[in-house]
Amino acid sequence: MNLLNQLKQYTEVVADTGDFESIKTFKPVDATTNPSLLYSASQDQRYNHLVSRAIDYGKSVGTTEGEKVEKAMDKLAVVFGLEILKIVPRRVSTEVDARLSFDTEKSIKKAKELIALYEDDGIGREKILIKLASTWEGIRAAEELEKEDIHCNLTLLFSKAQAIGCAEAKVQLISPFVGRIYDWHLKEQGVEHIPGNQDPGVLSVKEIYNYYKKFGYKTEVMGASFRNIEEITELAGCDLLTISPTLLKKLMDTEDHLERKLNPESAKSEKIEKIHLDEKMFRWMHNEDAMAVEKLAEGIRKFTADILKLEKFVAQQL
Repeated sequence: MNLLNQLKQYTEVVADTGDFESIKTFKPVDATTNPSLLYSASQDQRYNHLVSRAIDYGKSVGTTEGEKVEKAMDKLAVVFGLEILKIVPRRVSTEVDARLSFDTEKSIKKAKELIALYEDDGIGREKILIKLASTWEGIRAAEELEKEDIHCNLTLLFSKAQAIGCAEAKVQLISPFVGRIYDWHLKEQGVEHIPGNQDPGVLSVKEIYNYYKKFGYKTEVMGASFRNIEEITELAGCDLLTISPTLLKKLMDTEDHLERKLNPESAKSEKIEKIHLDEKMFRWMHNEDAMAVEKLAEGIRKFTADILKLEKFVAQQL
């Protein structure tokens, strides 16, 4: 049996793509999108009709040029989400503008606007995960949204502090970024590769998973941002893994035995101290992790750059 089919026995597989054909091929339970994936998909002529629908919506509801662009951007994210939901059986993640990462109130407002667009098309909020950056402000926004059954996917997660903050806020799901942690440590150590069982990104997800299961947190752990299939196989048993089409294909094409590495029962026997975080402790604990501080800031900047690129494209279409 190939690695992908074995992985699906232990872990829910999510497609990290805006390409519908890839989603049909690999049959994930959920799918995630972000501005860079949406930009890439929007350049594909097969999806011109979706772009046109978003542009027409922006023109019809926006009054100023800026508002037309903003409304078209929101609609573009949603129309791609709607198409994805025709293929995946469960949920799609739709991202809040990264420029709102330090604004709790505006993040809540934008999340509700996105949910309203889905609901206007007959899609219930249980099918949507709102993606927010795992800043203190993003976590607070998610905490409020969850109280209204708007479920959240906290992204750009690099530290244990972020993970604990999300669990205590009772968010639905977190996305620890395995590959970006790996990248940072490659550069720091001056090496070209770190084996999967020593990979700092893998070890970070294992630590978070064990913490959650030990203390009975319901927040789902979804490893993200993988660089190779070794990272993925080392996390077999994680609640979910979101994987690019390239790595999904490698898993599908590889015949090998896959051993489950994570499970709730073994996590419960781990000797772990429970930590409670108020804002001061969260900021201090996160600040103590140089990698996490650097990668969170970089991630917000990169997501913002992707949004600006997509925004420019949408403005040209308008």
